[in-house]
Amino acid sequence: MPRSIVSNSSPIIHLAKIDQLELLTDFFGELIIPPAVYDECIVDGKGRPEVARIKQASWLRVVQVTNQNLVTLLNAEVDRGEAEAIALALETRASLILLDDAEAREKARLYHLKMTGLLGILLRARKSGKIASLSEKLDALRHTGFWLNAGLTDRLLREAGERP
Repeated sequence: MPRSIVSNSSPIIHLAKIDQLELLTDFFGELIIPPAVYDECIVDGKGRPEVARIKQASWLRVVQVTNQNLVTLLNAEVDRGEAEAIALALETRASLILLDDAEAREKARLYHLKMTGLLGILLRARKSGKIASLSEKLDALRHTGFWLNAGLTDRLLREAGERP
């Protein structure tokens, strides 16, 4: 049985906002998400246009986290969705976890979880030809309120071959 891919809400929500949600299934097939991530994506976002796209993603599967003690411990330092995603990745022995938040990524590193985030997914999409311009997608992300560090943006665009 192939190992699971777990996601936090940020990659799902922001890819849906820029109409690139299909990149997740293109690259990873089925994603599993814990209930708190489902709530962040669907319940908390009620009425937003990206929610309809997320609801139609039949390749997203909600899986309950069993180790609530670990969730409580993690939730002292990261939000509930990130805490549940990290715990679920550990429980399922996930091959990858999708996280954007710096503190959550630091916690995932403590548990030796392999991770990527929204920007890594977009860079992969550019390198594989699934998107024509990383720069355009980064601009679209900025318009959704996603914060991008200028130095990181420059490095990503160089790595994508869009800047010298």
